Amino acid sequence: MSWFSGQAAAVWLLALGQTLTYAGVYYAFPALLPDLQVATGWSVAELAFGPTLGFLVMAALTPFTGGWVDRGWGGEMLTYAPILAALGVAGLGLAGSPLIWWAIWAVIGAAQACCLYESCFAFLTRRLGGEARGAITRVTLVAGFAGTLAFPLGDFLGRALGGQGALIAFAGLMLLAVPINAYAVRSLRRMERAGGISVEAAPGALAEAMRRPAFWAIAVVFGMIWLNHGILLTYVLMLFADRGAEAGMAVLAAACIGPSQVLGRLVLLFQGARIGNARATVWSLIGVVLAGLALLTAGWWPLLIFAFAALQGAGAGLLSILRPMLIADILGRRGFGAISGAVAVAPILASAAAPSVGAVLLHLGGPGLVYGFCLAMGLGGLAIGLGLLRRGGSA
Repeated sequence: MSWFSGQAAAVWLLALGQTLTYAGVYYAFPALLPDLQVATGWSVAELAFGPTLGFLVMAALTPFTGGWVDRGWGGEMLTYAPILAALGVAGLGLAGSPLIWWAIWAVIGAAQACCLYESCFAFLTRRLGGEARGAITRVTLVAGFAGTLAFPLGDFLGRALGGQGALIAFAGLMLLAVPINAYAVRSLRRMERAGGISVEAAPGALAEAMRRPAFWAIAVVFGMIWLNHGILLTYVLMLFADRGAEAGMAVLAAACIGPSQVLGRLVLLFQGARIGNARATVWSLIGVVLAGLALLTAGWWPLLIFAFAALQGAGAGLLSILRPMLIADILGRRGFGAISGAVAVAPILASAAAPSVGAVLLHLGGPGLVYGFCLAMGLGGLAIGLGLLRRGGSA
């Protein structure tokens, strides 16, 4: 795919839409968490249960939305679901009690299942076939800046409008994704599909894939890494403060996670043929483990939080691309939407649990327990990933 073809332009627009959506539904909460505590007076656990519930709803729906993409409805989900997501984020800015806060997050979870990476990647795989890897990499290159946009913007808006007022502002930003996605979807649908992926649903493909141990190994690896990443991302500002970083340094380091994701993805884009999906996965998992070690030792030298941001961002950023690629390589492309959606349940559930698990860990053992637990998740993911790839995913 040429970087400047009409097809590439549509992919870049879809990438922009993902960036705006992720900034609002995924990164705004951790960026505004201290301000939301002040604005609402609710505990961290009460606030964190909202995104947890949203991810639970998303996990329940993602296998179905993957099947809907297989049936040709992906474009409609990418076009209209961001409207529901933006309305939900705006509603969070008006929520007057934890119960309302949680109910709105459940609605946001339904929207997330329809318009975030899983549906976007399945849509691109269905439309572009063998060229999907390049398109997915381009989407994540741009969307990797969602955190870079959200953390500084959240810091500014939180000071100016308060935590809940800032959420309403984020909702307005998210609405810009609607016309952008709509134009991108129409453009891609007008173009001839480049790959040989069947447009029909593939009955039985998911059941066949689930009988293979490789299916479960992939799910467990990404579940462990997403639990690691979700906890660290949700409480990143608190953890950086615990490591001795001043507020400005903490915000700057958190904002570096996004560019690190982009840098890792650029390496994959330009060196992908030389590196290969399996080797890139191993190095990404190693990066997550090294990030945990950097954060653990940053108490002696706070500047190591920047090493953490670089390693965590690059590792997790690459893995977000490599998951659909590994599924296609190991489990095949037949029924890809449904299979990818089913595999995604594990990392989505991990993301759902991450805020609450992190809150429990902080309550039971403080930041030290968080560092140890997240490092264990990274090591476990690396061990299982090495076993899977050593066997070639043939099991």
